[in-house]
Amino acid sequence: MKIAILDGAVLNPGDVDWSPITSLGDVSIYDATPTEAIADRTRDADVVLVNKTPLNGHNLEHLDSSVRMVGVLATGYNIVDIDTLATRNIPVCNVVAYGVSDVAQHAMALLLELCRHTSMHSESVKNGDWLKCKSWCYWKIPPLCLEGLTMGLIGFGSIGRRMGELAHAFGMSVLAYCRTPKDPPSYSPFAFATLEHLLCASDVVSLHCPLTKETRNIINAKSLSAMRKGAILLNTSRGPLVDEAAAAEALKSGHLRGLGTDVLAQEPPQDDNPLFTAPNTLITPHIAWATTRARQNIIDLMAENIRRWQAGTPVNVVNGVK
Repeated sequence: MKIAILDGAVLNPGDVDWSPITSLGDVSIYDATPTEAIADRTRDADVVLVNKTPLNGHNLEHLDSSVRMVGVLATGYNIVDIDTLATRNIPVCNVVAYGVSDVAQHAMALLLELCRHTSMHSESVKNGDWLKCKSWCYWKIPPLCLEGLTMGLIGFGSIGRRMGELAHAFGMSVLAYCRTPKDPPSYSPFAFATLEHLLCASDVVSLHCPLTKETRNIINAKSLSAMRKGAILLNTSRGPLVDEAAAAEALKSGHLRGLGTDVLAQEPPQDDNPLFTAPNTLITPHIAWATTRARQNIIDLMAENIRRWQAGTPVNVVNGVK
């Protein structure tokens, strides 16, 4: 079996182990693949693996006819035209639940920084402000305690559920909005809610849903205006879930207390992104998933996907091809 990994550098810059996949056949690993190289690099390949290299539109035309399976080294698969590949009887398999705690912890880290301003105060002390104030303590912005506040989760899959557990551990009430409410957690207070109720009742809104036609810009000027004044917005899911210009305006007006996001609508962003000049905004470079543990999990799980496909019992197929 011949396997081509088109963009392995981000997933594995050298600190995790490819061997679960390389042991399965003849494997070619490329750091990154431009459109014009797709045809050559997928020639005679049985399996093609991608992380963020698009396989849609013009790019898909270059995919070699030998390819019989496409694997996405991530959970989100919007970079792949799964419908066109389905017409070619090519299954597209992703990896799920590889970094549940990792992403939820990153979202909570953003929230705690927005509430406690630890980095700001640490820099302030290093700059001599504590010495100058001649008092036993000072603060530039009063910290905010999470206990007693309400966490609203848009999306309640494995990561949303873990985020709810963390919020509960900090003494927060939890609301969740999802397409098919089921299996409520055992802790309380918890409730499933409509999107409208969640927006107006939550002190913190955290996004954990996939990017679809229905969820694109789910946070927009209208939904932001429905949120409580002084609420905090978190996004560790997909950048296009948020209308960035509308969020920037809500931050500048003070309607939003803060925004913590690990994702942007365009990655890497342009220097005119409106969030760059918005106050009380934390932006990290799409790293919530990037712990060593999580990246090794991706490799291990994709290797299992390939083995199961080869055995005729494919799993994690997102385009219905069996």
